Amino acid sequence: MGSIQMPVRLDTKGLNCPIPILRVKKALMRLELNDTLLVETTDPGSVIDLKVFCRAKGHELMSNSEENGVFKFEIRKST
Repeated sequence: MGSIQMPVRLDTKGLNCPIPILRVKKALMRLELNDTLLVETTDPGSVIDLKVFCRAKGHELMSNSEENGVFKFEIRKST
């Protein structure tokens, strides 16, 4: 039986474009295939940026939401 990998959390709250995307890119490089990255940011531009980034790089944007000005994303490393 394999071990269950816990999602990696990345807090980019308070940072503005392009820093959140750069931190996501760096974090994903350290993850294994199919690992999950949970990202929190307060940069509204990240909503579009992360969707485009995932599509361009082949990662799966599993979910995104907003709560009290904090944007949350769940990304599965797919490449």
